[in-house]
Amino acid sequence: MLGVFPSGTTGALSILQSMRNDKLLVAAAVVIGVVLVVVGIVYWIEPAKSLPSFFPGHEAGSAHHHVKHGIASFLVGLAAFAFAWFQTGPKSKTT
Repeated sequence: MLGVFPSGTTGALSILQSMRNDKLLVAAAVVIGVVLVVVGIVYWIEPAKSLPSFFPGHEAGSAHHHVKHGIASFLVGLAAFAFAWFQTGPKSKTT
């Protein structure tokens, strides 16, 4: 990461840059988590014929509910929340 900055910058700038990246990563993980949980709920309440056409499992005329797709989406969304939570925890000091 130090190679990205000009030769006259200090280490503090690289620490600030990594902190910004962590916050961006946490925000992205939370947004992805929310989207995946909502997608999981849509899979549970809508039959395959009512799913948006870009969803995997969309089948015209089918009354089948994709419960496994919903469970998978929900669990991956929860994993994204867990990732965001662990990223916001205290950082250990390295010497």
